[in-house]
Amino acid sequence: MKIFALLAVLLTGGLLIYGVEDMPGWGDPNSPPSLHVSPRYIEKTMEETDTPDMVTSVLADYRGYDTLGETTVIFTAGVACLLLLRRNRQ
Repeated sequence: MKIFALLAVLLTGGLLIYGVEDMPGWGDPNSPPSLHVSPRYIEKTMEETDTPDMVTSVLADYRGYDTLGETTVIFTAGVACLLLLRRNRQ
């Protein structure tokens, strides 16, 4: 049984390493997000969101559903941990 777990971990790790090779370098100014997404957020923030703070406008307006999803996942994980770690008082 431990052999199967080890093989699963090695296979998953290998696939993750293989997938990371195609990603652009950290801070690469020629990566697609730096060329297309970021300039749009910078240029259109005040016009589309009426929020002077760019970070707030990106998190709350442009990526609101994504932020809500992340918050839901963290809340669900916290509730699951509380349920798993609670003590029975019998």
